[in-house]
Amino acid sequence: MKQQHSPLIYLVDDDDAVRDALALLLKSVGLRAEGFASPQQFLAQHDRHSIGCVVLDIRMPGISGLDVLDSLAASSDLPVIMLSGHGNVELCRRAFKNGAEEFLQKPVDDDVFLDAVQKAVRRHIGSRQQQAVTQAARQRLQRLSGRELDVLQRIADGMSNKEIARELALSPRTVETYRANVFAKLEVDTLAQLIRHYLALLPAPR
Repeated sequence: MKQQHSPLIYLVDDDDAVRDALALLLKSVGLRAEGFASPQQFLAQHDRHSIGCVVLDIRMPGISGLDVLDSLAASSDLPVIMLSGHGNVELCRRAFKNGAEEFLQKPVDDDVFLDAVQKAVRRHIGSRQQQAVTQAARQRLQRLSGRELDVLQRIADGMSNKEIARELALSPRTVETYRANVFAKLEVDTLAQLIRHYLALLPAPR
């Protein structure tokens, strides 16, 4: 993996010593880190398309970590790990309710911190890969003609070729041709592949 495309960990904490220590720890396991002393600076400068995660202090001047978490939830899929030196059940509950990946108490144990970050990064990579697969599937669906889509929707409903032919007023041989076209254009070999990759993406039958 090229360095510029490797995961990036955003460290958002107004405590310089905490940011520096965490950045050094992340560097020791080969992870890139970028520090921000203020949430405003982070929100203005971070790349919401990057792969990685955000490590976010919950109590900062101006904008709280929970406010930043809300803003990220509306604009980015970056997972967020909350840090707090004064954690309590209510803060923890609110953080998880607002989408936090993890909630860690300062001073955080090195191994616990690295484990949380690496899990968040792995989940984010998996999520982005699934998004790419879904987007590719949507693009392949757009290759289908209107009639091919009609046939696909009925295949997904479990109808046989004869049933599809009767419902669409087509000959069984014509349905077989459409079926073969559907499998070829969607790049699948089996009905199981077809259902697994495309069922959730199908529009309502016409």
